[in-house]
Amino acid sequence: MQIQDLPYADPGVPDARSGPRFLWWLFRNQLGGQFKSLAWGLLHFLSVSALPFCVGVAVQAVVDHSGRRLALAGGLLALCCVGNAVGDTFLHRTAVTNWITAAARVQQLLARKAANLGSALTRRVAAGEVVAVSTGDVEKIGWFVEAWSRFTAAAVTIVVVCVGLVVYQPALGVVVAVGLPVLALSVLPLLPRATRRADFQREKAGRATELASDTVAGLRVLRGIGGEELFLDRYRRASQEVRHAAVRSARMWSLIAAIQVLLPGLLLIAVVWYGVHLARQGRVEIGELVAVYSSVMILTYPLRHFEEIAMAYSFSRPSATRAARVLSLERATPADGVATAKAPGDTPSGDLYDPATGLLAPSGRLTAVVCGDPDAAGLLAERLGGHPSQEGVSVLLGGVTLDELPLDSARTAVLVQDKDPVLLSGSLRELLDVPASGDVGAVEALSAAQCADVLAALVQGSLDAEDPMDARITERGRSLSGGQRQRLALARSLFTDPEVLVLDEPTSAVDSHTEARIADGVRELRSGRTTVVFTSSPLLLDRADRVVLVHDGEVAAVGVHRELVHKEPRYRAVVTRETDDEAALNDARHTNHVRHEKDGVPHEQDVLHALEEIEESA
Repeated sequence: MQIQDLPYADPGVPDARSGPRFLWWLFRNQLGGQFKSLAWGLLHFLSVSALPFCVGVAVQAVVDHSGRRLALAGGLLALCCVGNAVGDTFLHRTAVTNWITAAARVQQLLARKAANLGSALTRRVAAGEVVAVSTGDVEKIGWFVEAWSRFTAAAVTIVVVCVGLVVYQPALGVVVAVGLPVLALSVLPLLPRATRRADFQREKAGRATELASDTVAGLRVLRGIGGEELFLDRYRRASQEVRHAAVRSARMWSLIAAIQVLLPGLLLIAVVWYGVHLARQGRVEIGELVAVYSSVMILTYPLRHFEEIAMAYSFSRPSATRAARVLSLERATPADGVATAKAPGDTPSGDLYDPATGLLAPSGRLTAVVCGDPDAAGLLAERLGGHPSQEGVSVLLGGVTLDELPLDSARTAVLVQDKDPVLLSGSLRELLDVPASGDVGAVEALSAAQCADVLAALVQGSLDAEDPMDARITERGRSLSGGQRQRLALARSLFTDPEVLVLDEPTSAVDSHTEARIADGVRELRSGRTTVVFTSSPLLLDRADRVVLVHDGEVAAVGVHRELVHKEPRYRAVVTRETDDEAALNDARHTNHVRHEKDGVPHEQDVLHALEEIEESA
């Protein structure tokens, strides 16, 4: 896999049972790149490690006044330098490729999981943790996957050099062969503590990222209530905790790095002292002593990769664990549903029915749902779209279990627009570049959503855009008002033209005149299509074919708006925003009216009305 081939056509099915298993799965899926990196790494490290032998041969050739061996040493030096340059260049190239492709694979897996779970993802995992996994954690996972092949090449090189030293000069080679494994394993007792400190640092960093994400998302609300400084102080404290944890982690890694410098120095001193002693006895030639000394110096370079792989694993393991936790999440399936799913590509049609609440949205009709609890309304809207955050009874579309449908069929059949739809940066044309039926044009959708003033604002803000479709939308539509963002999102949903469209408070930030025109536009454009609107706006409710009141998780009343507002106190309390005292007074009046009608006694209001008519006639 090369960088230019990204993204993956299929990133695969990850082993998300644990962090280490996920890392091993990533490694196995990049064996080709790993073997390339290993081969170039061996060429690089062996070329570097062969330089001391060439220098030793050259020094001994000068001592022995041998021109032929000196020329041979020069040729070997040149060959090693070429191998070093080529190996280093392509090792870096393959290592970076492994890093980027591994990170890209993880990002694609996370994106696929987010698309699969929908809004249920942030109900199971904090939004800040998702951000941390898809940014910093991805880089650390890629680092470990990439560093493994370089570490393997370094370890093989050390073994080869130790064997070569034992053969070349047994007396000094044995000292080096015994000392190098001690150097490589000397930091093992410190790794558990370093790993715990790294985990603690990552945990603090994840909490800080989550706090920052939540603060930015609610910044406008925080400014409105004067809570901006409060949350800023919380983030400052969280940031300082991250800094303290990072300092403690860095101290441990600094100690490990110091040991990696100190012990090779001590080994070098021991080799030089023993080598001089052997040279005085005539058991070692000057060239051999120089070669062994230089080899010990050079081997400190591949030894550093033992420290790097330990650091990479300690940082990537918690990152991989978090990624595996997200990737292991699955769509909630019905607890007692029947396997009635159709084949992939088949899109069911018909009535939309939720057995849990008894909510029925007839096919081809505009159904409005009134729910006193906004959170419960959001959960119900998600369940109607096949995005349940909890296991339970599945919603049925035309008698087909929606949760058991193939994902592409479910998304084609039902589209849910939540309370806070996201507008990505780009042009208006790119905003409407979504899968659609083709039966609804962009102009029709924008007109139905009453976006004329939005288009004018976008054109005015884009100096080089003559066509409104080329006007630029800033990130999350921050240059637009809340009502303008809502209408653009509504136009996008109408343009998609799904079999069933579920809208959760689509006009909550729109003025009443615009809301009335939107209600007429949606009703006309969605004629013959199933539409479910969660709202408490009388303007939308009055234009619905069917109004359903959901109270305490069950359907409490069904009818039309004008009928329910007079006969159902709970419905009236939600729609008219009655206080408890007003609701009690209206209930008393309704009870009194019913009692008088039952007893045949005129109601007080009827009497007053009759008196008014008598006065007017007089």
